[in-house]
Amino acid sequence: MKRITVLGATGSIGVNTLDVLRRHPEQFSVFALTASKNAELLFAQCQEFQPRYAVLIDPSRALDLQARLKHSGCSTEVLVGAEALDQVAAHPDVDMVMAAIVGAAGLSSCIAAALAGKRLLLANKEALVVGGEVFMNAVKQGGATLLPIDSEHSAIFQSLPDERAHWPSVIDKLILTASGGPFRTWSPEQIQNASPEQACAHPNWVMGRKISVDSATMMNKALEVIEAKYLFNVQARQIDVVIHPQSVVHSMVQYVDHSVVAQLGTPDMRGPIAYGLAWPQRVASGSAVLDFSQMAALTFESIHSEAHRARFPGLALAWETLEAQAGSTVVLNAANEVAVAAFLAREIRFDHIYAVNLQTLENLSFSSPSDLSALIALDAEARRIAQQCCASLRQ
Repeated sequence: MKRITVLGATGSIGVNTLDVLRRHPEQFSVFALTASKNAELLFAQCQEFQPRYAVLIDPSRALDLQARLKHSGCSTEVLVGAEALDQVAAHPDVDMVMAAIVGAAGLSSCIAAALAGKRLLLANKEALVVGGEVFMNAVKQGGATLLPIDSEHSAIFQSLPDERAHWPSVIDKLILTASGGPFRTWSPEQIQNASPEQACAHPNWVMGRKISVDSATMMNKALEVIEAKYLFNVQARQIDVVIHPQSVVHSMVQYVDHSVVAQLGTPDMRGPIAYGLAWPQRVASGSAVLDFSQMAALTFESIHSEAHRARFPGLALAWETLEAQAGSTVVLNAANEVAVAAFLAREIRFDHIYAVNLQTLENLSFSSPSDLSALIALDAEARRIAQQCCASLRQ
């Protein structure tokens, strides 16, 4: 019986993780569940899975949740605040941690789990985008097992040899697939005035609002390029992106002999979640079977075409920040989080997201961060600059 902490249990990845766990009660038990402020869903999850701990960041909601759980007869203890996330991630009774907190807020708990030597199922791409070498050093120091949960990185991991030592000598290129999101065929003029509802209407995947907007701008793919660089220890030039509207081929590895190995499946996050939970074995995920007889075609488009470069200018920032000063990816991620929040609040236009990201990168001077405190400080300063950029665009 493996005991698991689910960080971000009420989000899309967290809910899907619990759906997989629900199918295998003989193999997994839930040790802790965490949420930012969705106390209602967390209450229902605690009643079903009976974790030892539940964590809420909002203190007022936490007090109410504890009272409701006690009244219902549930013995789950409610903890409060960001430090409690680190506690349940690094707890000695935990075997695995699903890191599904959205954004840079999940970095500290990811590092805590890594230093404690857990099997870390990484669905929080910002841990690598922001943490970079600091995070990877924590993985090495703690002896953690790092398994990617993003569908693209899970696909690459499944397409690589089991022996990691062989990776540098056999990888020619990693090819991430992208659906193109809801604006794949829109003109730049149409895109600039897109609404939050249109940006969140992803054609293939069911995701939270922030990552849906990132998919529409292609910033999610930019963050995944950065993540892949650290996960698989390759150079930025060895990573490419291709648009694949059907989202059936989740990503590919091109080897030095130019053969290509790909991982295919239905667009359902329960697949990579189940793989991470059971690795190196496999268990049922609940996702639908891929029916090749129903597929008329699998198509691919170059992200480097003039039309797609005009639609998705933010994607190029991935390679630019990887080749720039260390810490540039921290700035990019922070600016993007601020810009997306402003867009969802209808404070800036859709095309302003890229403008904020670019202006923040150009306007912020900094020293390369060497530890968690320096990363947090740089993240905060980048957010301050990004908020100023948003304010100027609102005027």
